[in-house]
Amino acid sequence: MAEIKDPENTIIITLKDGPVVIELLTDVAPLHCERMKQLARDGAYDNVAFHRVIDGFMAQTGDVENANMEKDYNPRRAGTGGSQYPDLKAEFSKVPHARGSLGAARSQNPNSANSQFFINFADNSFLNGQYTVYGQVISGMEFVDKIARGEPPASPDRMITVRVAADA
Repeated sequence: MAEIKDPENTIIITLKDGPVVIELLTDVAPLHCERMKQLARDGAYDNVAFHRVIDGFMAQTGDVENANMEKDYNPRRAGTGGSQYPDLKAEFSKVPHARGSLGAARSQNPNSANSQFFINFADNSFLNGQYTVYGQVISGMEFVDKIARGEPPASPDRMITVRVAADA
């Protein structure tokens, strides 16, 4: 696992193949970073499926309303929900959607991000300036690369646990 410089602003996602360590970009997107930490501390991300995984593009997860594989999982509704918290205002920046970056998933409305996010498998510069980037994988990208593909995957992978490193 990577050296964690700021445990309060680092997320550890446990996948079936191993831990993924994400450094949050609090100086770039403070609202999105706070939301991720809040949902991690609520335990809301635990057992949530990767409901949309496109080879060479990204792995999307975070629908805490419809994609918890341990309670009321609905594969047809996965990807349509958020959390009990209000939507977030976009925090666009010059940070690129590079391999391993964390982007906020949203609807057509730029200010509709809530709990869902995606991890880029590749450099996806066409997303730059259109979706909020608020984290970067610093170790464990090889485990992200193993997430089952599909829209939705026939047998989806899940985030087993999601923790703020300071709490782990």
